[in-house]
Amino acid sequence: MKRSPTLEGFKAIFRQPSFGLAELTWRWSLGFAGLSLFILALVEYFDTLPVGAADRFLLRTRQPVLIGRALEHILRGSALRLGEAGLLLGLAFAVAWVAVASLGRAATLKALLTYFVEPASSLHETERSWRLRSLVGLNSFRAAVTLAAAVGYLGAILIGGTVSAKDDPSPGSAFLVFLIVFALVNLAWLVVNWFLSLASLFVVAEGEDTFGAMAAAAGLCRERAGSVLAVTFWFGLAHGGAFLFASLAAVLLLSFLAVLPGGVVFGGVLLVTLLYLAVADFLHVGRLAAYVYIAKNPEDPAISELIQPDPPNTSPSSSSDGRIDPDELILSDLPLPASP
Repeated sequence: MKRSPTLEGFKAIFRQPSFGLAELTWRWSLGFAGLSLFILALVEYFDTLPVGAADRFLLRTRQPVLIGRALEHILRGSALRLGEAGLLLGLAFAVAWVAVASLGRAATLKALLTYFVEPASSLHETERSWRLRSLVGLNSFRAAVTLAAAVGYLGAILIGGTVSAKDDPSPGSAFLVFLIVFALVNLAWLVVNWFLSLASLFVVAEGEDTFGAMAAAAGLCRERAGSVLAVTFWFGLAHGGAFLFASLAAVLLLSFLAVLPGGVVFGGVLLVTLLYLAVADFLHVGRLAAYVYIAKNPEDPAISELIQPDPPNTSPSSSSDGRIDPDELILSDLPLPASP
């Protein structure tokens, strides 16, 4: 019976949890580093804000209008400085992500290729010459696509704002237009990011360059469209189920704010979030393992075992390879001598 790539992907993450742990390690290390850098930059930015005695007095009044006036005075003229710091941090994090993601993806793919390829041919199949700069190119494209998506989200806000005029406000229509544009931009980003992530498989497995890997990924999607779509659907469904379960658990924990201390509730929500992120990383590796199985098994060996060869013809008028023997007397054009 033909094996399912989806089941092979799930088997990979259950039989070899080290695949998911390796993916989780480099992703979380980069994420915590970026979060720490953002928090430190935010603290330094707040330290540079001028707060006078009048501002402190207005903040202590606990009146929303006076507090707003104080914040407006404090933040006046600092938007440009905040924008420059955010742009610098974004560029630095993008460069770090491209480098770390390229190394992490190479390690994960080499392990998955060794897992799925037979030991006798693993040396020939998985140790082909490939260049790290090809993965860097693919991840640079992914970073550029993410930046374009961020610009598209900003464009969705601006387009939604143009629908509702000052003299004829229509917040419902503006929100609907924003949702439509936002959904289209997000869908385009998801598809392109998924395709570039799939292309990285052919850099490590086949030694393709950046554009050659894209062409190979397009060829795989064309030739094995059913298998690729099935893997994407089932792992996407599992990811959606994990997200729904985590969201319900977080809402349930927030409902205990009136009973439990805020720190306990916040810790529970943080724990649920981390568990969801860990499950998402494991599912991502499982989906990648299924794609590796599809790419390295164009024809499942179980199918060839079901196709039995035709039995050889054992009649005296045929040779061992099934062809007719021209030396047989029964096919001779000479008459046989009469029997005595």
